[in-house]
Order: sequence, then structure tokens, then C-alpha cells
Amino acid sequence: MKKNSVVWLLLIVSLRTAPFVDAQQPKRVPRIGYVSGAGDPNTPTRGSETFRQALREVGYIEGKNIIVEYRYAGGKVDMFPDLVAELVRLKVDVLVSPVTPAIRAAKESTKTIPIVMVIPSDPVATGLIDSLARPGGNITGVTRLTRDLSGKRLELLKDTVPGVTRVGVLRDANGEGPLISLKEYEAAARALKVSIQSLEVRAPNPDFEETLRNAAKAHADALITIHNSLIVRYPKRIADLAIKNRLPSMCEASQYVDAGCLVSYSANEAESYRRAAVYVDKILKGTKPADLPVEQPTKFEFVVNLKTAKQIGLTIPPNVLARADRVIK
Repeated sequence: MKKNSVVWLLLIVSLRTAPFVDAQQPKRVPRIGYVSGAGDPNTPTRGSETFRQALREVGYIEGKNIIVEYRYAGGKVDMFPDLVAELVRLKVDVLVSPVTPAIRAAKESTKTIPIVMVIPSDPVATGLIDSLARPGGNITGVTRLTRDLSGKRLELLKDTVPGVTRVGVLRDANGEGPLISLKEYEAAARALKVSIQSLEVRAPNPDFEETLRNAAKAHADALITIHNSLIVRYPKRIADLAIKNRLPSMCEASQYVDAGCLVSYSANEAESYRRAAVYVDKILKGTKPADLPVEQPTKFEFVVNLKTAKQIGLTIPPNVLARADRVIK
């Protein structure tokens, strides 16, 4: 009888303490790796800050229920493989990047860690995935550009600056995405009877001053900047030189117009990062990247800087101004 009593007593104690023991087990906090092409730990990029806010909007607070490991290349493309390898060694749960070369490095480094991209280029054209609808493998996410966006920018530029016949396209000569974008502009330009002048700069010390001065000497009527991890480091420099050379500038992201460029037409950047955060959330909850189609943008912004227009002596046509989503005065 005593033996049975002891057994029952031990059973009751174990049942009562089991939930307490389970409750004491620390819940694992997911770890996200984020690779940025620009910036550094002391000066986070606009993209990394937008992503941080996007995570909050879907319920993730850094240091509480998620850890984000940020890595910054500072515009040095050759750093991506090492930065990605470091995050792979940390065994992050998801790897996120807005830079095509970083996504490529991640693809080569891991076949198991889910990868979420928020890139400006076409991931099919760059060979990152097989198709938008069925990306396959461990890569998914958001592309901020559609295939016809380059043509739309040229159309808006012609409407903004009537009489444009020659456009200089400023790009990173070593960038894979910018080369694809240049070809898209060239194709659109033929249909619009505009000639394209390729304006190439190179890391680590891009010579914007001489490049834009030569563009003006070659009678370029306007300027388009192709957004990538090198170019994005110098929006104010590019804007100031475009104004100095009286080149109306069309940009691929609104931050350039905030810095002083004339106009931009792009996908809503904040919305793209919100969608990327949603992808991260779905993956952390068990969805496989291969089952998540890559999204194209649905919201676009046309931004006009009237202050810049005045500085270069340009009057924006009223019908163009009426189409702007945001006007900087």
C-alpha cells in the first residue's frame, strides 16, 4: 500500500510540475540576416530602416521576438560573398537583401536557408529564379521593377522636358542589374526616337563630375540614373552635378529627388519592404519559399522637385505636374 501511495504521489508531482518545466524552456528567437549594399553599422541605409519598420508592422520587435543580423558592404561588391558566408555560418532562419549580387552570392552559398529578395532588377532575367510564379528552390520575394518601367520613365521624361532627343544613362559599369536596365532603356528609346548615351562610373571612386560634364558636352538633353548599390551612395552628389550641368534628371527611386534630382518614377519602396516582411513572417511560420510566387509592385510614385526645376530654368508642364504623386517645393 505504501509503495502504491509513493507511485501516485510521484505521478501527481510530475503532472503538476511538467507545465512549469516546459514554461522555463526559453523560446527560440528567430534570427534574420540582412545584407545591404551601402551604408555601415553607424549609418544604416534607408532600406534597412524601412525593413526594420516593416517587421514591426507584422509583429516583430528586434531584441524581443526577433534578431536581425545586419551586414553592410559599403558599396564594395566584392564583399558580398564573405558577408553572406558569415550569415550562413550563423545559421540564420531567413536571409534578406535588396541587392542582386548579394542574392546571387546567397544562392551559391546555401540551398537550405530561405532567401527573400527586395531587388530592383528582374530576377528571371538575371537567372536568380526560373519564373516569378514558380521561383523554385529557396529564393522568393519582391522585385521592385516591371519590364515596362524603363519605357514609362522615358515617356515621363519626354513629357517633363519636351524636345528631349538624347539621354545619358548613368550606371555602375560593373553592375549586372544596371547592364540589363541599360538594354531596357535602349529598347524603349528606339520606340520613342530617343538616342541613349551610356555614362559609366566604377567603384571604388566613381568620377561623377567628369562623366556628367562629358555628357553635357556630348549634348545630352537629360539624365537617367540606374539605381544600384554603388549609385545609391551618392544621391546628393549626382543631383548637384546634374543641376550644375543643367541636366534634367529622371531617377529610379524617390530618395534621389529628395536629394535634389528633378523627377523619379518607381515602385513604392516602403510597400516593397512591407511585402518582404510579410514573406519573412510566412516563412518563419512554415511556408516554403518555393511555394511563394515572386511579387511585382502594384503601387508606383511619380515625384517632382519644383525647386530643382527652377534651378535649371525648366518649367514643368501643368499636365505633368497634375500627374505627380508628390511635389517638392
